[in-house]
Amino acid sequence: MDTTTGANGCENYPKLKVAIVGGGLVGTLSASFFAKRGHEVHLYELRPDIRHLEHVPGRSINLALSIRGRAALKEVGIEEQVVQRHGIPMFARMIHNLDGTTKPIPYGKKDQCIYSVGRRFLNEALLTAAEKYSNVHCHFNEKLVSANLNQGKMTFERQPNKEVHNVEAQLVVGADGAFSSVRRQMMKQPLFDFSQTYIPHGYLELCIPPLSDGSHAMPKNYLHIWPRGRFMMIALPNQDGSWTVTLFMPFEEFGKLSTPEKLLDFFQQYYPDALPLIGKEKLVSDYFAYKPSPLVSVKCGPYNIGDTAIIIGDAAHAMVPFYGQGMNAGFEDCRLLDAVLLKHNFDLGPALIEFSKTRRPDAEAICNLAMYNYVEMRDLVNRKTFLIRKHFDNLLHTLMPDLWIPLYTSVTFSHMPYAQCIKNKEWQDKMVDRFLSTMAAVVVAMIAYFVYSFAF
Repeated sequence: MDTTTGANGCENYPKLKVAIVGGGLVGTLSASFFAKRGHEVHLYELRPDIRHLEHVPGRSINLALSIRGRAALKEVGIEEQVVQRHGIPMFARMIHNLDGTTKPIPYGKKDQCIYSVGRRFLNEALLTAAEKYSNVHCHFNEKLVSANLNQGKMTFERQPNKEVHNVEAQLVVGADGAFSSVRRQMMKQPLFDFSQTYIPHGYLELCIPPLSDGSHAMPKNYLHIWPRGRFMMIALPNQDGSWTVTLFMPFEEFGKLSTPEKLLDFFQQYYPDALPLIGKEKLVSDYFAYKPSPLVSVKCGPYNIGDTAIIIGDAAHAMVPFYGQGMNAGFEDCRLLDAVLLKHNFDLGPALIEFSKTRRPDAEAICNLAMYNYVEMRDLVNRKTFLIRKHFDNLLHTLMPDLWIPLYTSVTFSHMPYAQCIKNKEWQDKMVDRFLSTMAAVVVAMIAYFVYSFAF
């Protein structure tokens, strides 16, 4: 078997033939990680090359890039291109009240932000970065129809002529999304766990166009949120001055808005400040052009089949989008998988087992957090108790930055394992409860003392 020099310049490891199924964000980034280690990489994507399409099929919620994703992009040399040239920093949530007033809620410290990045641009940038390696071979219009993952054998159907051909690889990487064909093959294996949960809420994308001079119609360095209890709307800025607006609601609420009149009345009632920004005609046109899309959370495991196959990204842990960590977690998968493979000198058996065992608890943790954050975004952000606790956490974080790390900060602005982020939050909640109980006891004791003093 061929070998190549390891990252430290003195270790040797096997040179592998790697087949990556899925040419989206995670698959293309994974291709660069394997390519820079000298492996032969074949990337198979069902869609045509999106760089040659005028319109990319399907819709997507805008991307919020944070430190976990940036760290992975940095390791393949494109972080600066993405962040500096095409990312728009968002330093806070901008909350839109019913009366049209707004209030910012910072994400963290003054200089901490997440970046709004267009999905298509990022996917194209990752494809181009991967193809700069001579050992990366991209195959578009390829549909996986069957596989024997224990042997690294797959059958693809080339579109549109449906020509069938077979592929073999020493390692199969499934990065083909929430409805992964690779995972579907894994589900045939004994002892493979799988669950998926659809929430009763869907989403529908709208758009706030740029102003006549090409500028943004709202302050651009914010993620704008219209929280309305059972539903909400968010808007993320784009480079061209427009905003990608996403309306999240129960499907039954979408069903009630069956005519232009009902839709406009609904927006006038709940989003009066957004209505003139979108425009009545554009709102009606965009709203009725598509049906609302479902939101699914997927948990499964193990992520590997022996030493021949692994799933990463949404294929392993699809999540609802409310923590902005789906892409970031997928990118972190690429970085962590690369690290564990290097640790084991690309001995696939122990490396894939370790990745699956260590990553699964963290992936399930962020799936759970994403579910919770929907409640926070559409409801809790308007409650005084939420704001008081947030200010309290930020104060303690300023005083004790290494000891007291707020949940959102640990998830978004650190590399703390997701499961540890939850444990950290649980510990903080216990400390706060004890503090409040102690304060309550002190107050009661003081009242009792004064009552006793006045009585006698």
